[in-house]
Amino acid sequence: MSFVIAIDGPAASGKGTLARRLAAHYGLPHLDTGLLYRATACALLDEGLPLDDVEAAVAAARSLSLVDFDEGRLRAREMGEAASVVAAIPAVRAALIDMQRSFAARTEGAVLDGRDIGTVICPEAKLKIFVTAAPETRATRRALELARAGEDADYAAILEDVRKRDARDSDRSAAPLKPAADAVTLDTTDLDIEGAFAAALTMAQQKIGGK
Repeated sequence: MSFVIAIDGPAASGKGTLARRLAAHYGLPHLDTGLLYRATACALLDEGLPLDDVEAAVAAARSLSLVDFDEGRLRAREMGEAASVVAAIPAVRAALIDMQRSFAARTEGAVLDGRDIGTVICPEAKLKIFVTAAPETRATRRALELARAGEDADYAAILEDVRKRDARDSDRSAAPLKPAADAVTLDTTDLDIEGAFAAALTMAQQKIGGK
């Protein structure tokens, strides 16, 4: 079995940064699966189509390529909210499963982060980490990130978005956000990135060994 690390968690918990750091440490390819849903939502918005148009959303998902994402645009605040709407469509999630599993099936393994990696995409992953943090902490992080990018950083509005996304992601019928039964939980509320990475690396070493 390939060496797969599955990292899940809510928005702005730090899972993406941890996934990139672990991938670099172990020399593995990394996939931020949230970009797939953001790219699907972006395609609909560009065509002036409603985000709940199931047929159009599925077609957009099936046409994605992993090599042509405009990450700067996809990581904008409004795209995250739009992606949460699209990700709640079961047919869209089904359309993207094979793409994600193919990435994870690489000979050398991979690191994937998202909201259903350990539960749906890679249930056999050697290490599953569920990253979480208090909503207020996540909103503060997101506000700082947006401010650095020159975007509007209204904390109250961002906190409301975080809570809405948490509810939508956790309550959806298809692959709801939740830790896998065998996942280890990492709460980053009181950790900076170095502390969080050190904790994640310890978890990795305990589960799969390595440097």
